[in-house]
Amino acid sequence: MASNTRSVKALTLGSALIELRKEAGLSQRKLASEIGRDHATLSRWESGERPPKAAEVSEILRILNVTGERAADVIDMASGTDESQWLAVTIPERRQQLSALLTAEARASHVTQVAPLLIPGTLQTSDVIRAIMVESGVPAGEIAERVAVRIGRRDLYTRREPAQLDILLGELAIRQIIGSRKVMADQLRYLLELGELPNVSIRVVPYSASWYPGLAGSFILIDSEDAETPTIVHVEMQRSGLILHDRDDVDAHRHAADLVREKAMSPADTQGLITEVLTEMENV
Repeated sequence: MASNTRSVKALTLGSALIELRKEAGLSQRKLASEIGRDHATLSRWESGERPPKAAEVSEILRILNVTGERAADVIDMASGTDESQWLAVTIPERRQQLSALLTAEARASHVTQVAPLLIPGTLQTSDVIRAIMVESGVPAGEIAERVAVRIGRRDLYTRREPAQLDILLGELAIRQIIGSRKVMADQLRYLLELGELPNVSIRVVPYSASWYPGLAGSFILIDSEDAETPTIVHVEMQRSGLILHDRDDVDAHRHAADLVREKAMSPADTQGLITEVLTEMENV
């Protein structure tokens, strides 16, 4: 697994600085000269190895002519880059964390997701995504873009060299009616299709399993073979998100996933249960 020498926030800040520099059409050496720093220092800032301070980020943004909300978001990321926990509460922080999550998924080699109540977003059909957003009060003008972003995350398991997905669902996740029975039936058909992919394992923990760690809440464990990308745990809450990459936190969640796996049905039995639930929905 990847080492955890660079924090997720430091890597996300570095990626943002690279993107802004390239948009401005400047090479790394040119920008380093403009801000009066040596090339090696800027390289370490952009790689997340030694993240810059807020004042240094401000100087970079001044040279790149980045202002307003975008500048404020990047400057805000310069705080807490050495911390092993990243709690995102405000809307800008949650935007930054989504960017970090997308980057982690793009580099992922293995993703384990424990989801006791709801089918994970990356596996949801567009109709289910839309139904959730409408019922949760997302402004109508934002829904199409959000649906597109979530659909885009399917690249995690459909790209040329896809990540291995290990999905551990609670039985409620496949029985909860979202949108309508037709919408949910289409969702279950999609799960059956995904379960046939060689890189996707879907397993359900049945109602009869009694207590299991997933009942404490859902989480995603993202591993990468990239030595510069830390293994992370992402926990999404009602109005905030948390990314953890401290080894003890990662190990605790990996152990929890192992315990959930012990209670889960086999992939083949899971396919059978999903088919059974689908038949029930179609015949009501």
